[in-house]
Amino acid sequence: MKKKFSKVLLASTLMAGILAGCSGAKESSGGSGGDTIKIGANLELSGQVASYGESIAQGLDIAVEEINKDGGIDGKKIEVVKADNKSEAAEATNAAIKLTSQDKVTAIIGAATSGNTLAQAQIAKDNSTILLSPSGTAPNVTVGTDGKVNEFVFRTSFIDPFQGTVAGNFAAKELKVKTAAIFADKSSDYAKGLAASFKETFEAAGGKVVAEEAYMAKDTDFRSTLTRIKGEKPEFVFIPGYYEEVGLIIKQARELDISVPFMGADGWDSPKLVELAGADALNNTYITNHYSSEDPDEKIQKFVESYKKKFDGASPNAFNALGYDSVYLLADAIKRAGSTDASKIKDALEQTKDLSLVSGVVTIDENHNPIKSATVLEYKDGKQVFNTKVNP
Repeated sequence: MKKKFSKVLLASTLMAGILAGCSGAKESSGGSGGDTIKIGANLELSGQVASYGESIAQGLDIAVEEINKDGGIDGKKIEVVKADNKSEAAEATNAAIKLTSQDKVTAIIGAATSGNTLAQAQIAKDNSTILLSPSGTAPNVTVGTDGKVNEFVFRTSFIDPFQGTVAGNFAAKELKVKTAAIFADKSSDYAKGLAASFKETFEAAGGKVVAEEAYMAKDTDFRSTLTRIKGEKPEFVFIPGYYEEVGLIIKQARELDISVPFMGADGWDSPKLVELAGADALNNTYITNHYSSEDPDEKIQKFVESYKKKFDGASPNAFNALGYDSVYLLADAIKRAGSTDASKIKDALEQTKDLSLVSGVVTIDENHNPIKSATVLEYKDGKQVFNTKVNP
């Protein structure tokens, strides 16, 4: 997913160039010291979307513990260096500079959001460091506006257009609604991309979008806009956005007696959503997501059991799973590369095929994106319930 990307690219590019010029390219042993492989984690551990970063960190920790317990990667233990980007692009850039120039990590896992991932992309390129985003879903994370693939940038999550397509088809074909409204965060490329792909898919399936409204991040009162939406009498409302605003939108919509189904994407996935909206208000709402803890798949249930054991019986969310999978995706590539040299790891990641992870069986495509399934979840009394799995 993507948050607003601050105008730090020029400054970060200059700084990264200076650092790269001083330190030179990373040697094949870079990021390793004796019996360890050093991996950075550049995550939103505080700030506006801390829930995402904290969840990724929890999943990451479980994976590292498991791999190290099983002997590490070719006998080398993984050492994680965590950095808090405070949910800000400028801080993500600073953290990436530190992780590459001072900590000399082999790779960076993070950030949770697309904007905070993009803030590191030039640093990763200039320092020949793998950058793997667990949940940065905007297409331009891995492919620039010039159409060129960002050489050292990969992701564990599927991309926004796929989520929008899944949501559009689900509304039209599963819920069988004929009319829909879209209420999107106009300050977020993540939300705008999802809205566009939903609209295209829904209309292609015979549906009609009867209202398109927008809000801004950090807004708190949505009643007037929701009243306008209600006046158009849609059978369904699509809200691509983040849990902070979505929780309030759902709560206020139900207070206005808007009882139709609502749907969003992975940006909804936070325990905070239930606190903000209320369990009752979330009934008859759906999200596209990366996995479900209720999926009976053996690999998924093994992960769920490990998470519950470590975190007092709590069920892992999709960000927990993506953090966990990111470590295993990277570890698999390092092992196949037989080296901590970034170019060799990059080649190994590009050659990933049918790797079984918690969030799906992954093959990396030519744009450094994983080809894998999506899951549709439904909220029932405050809990996410598995609805269906959609293959690409």
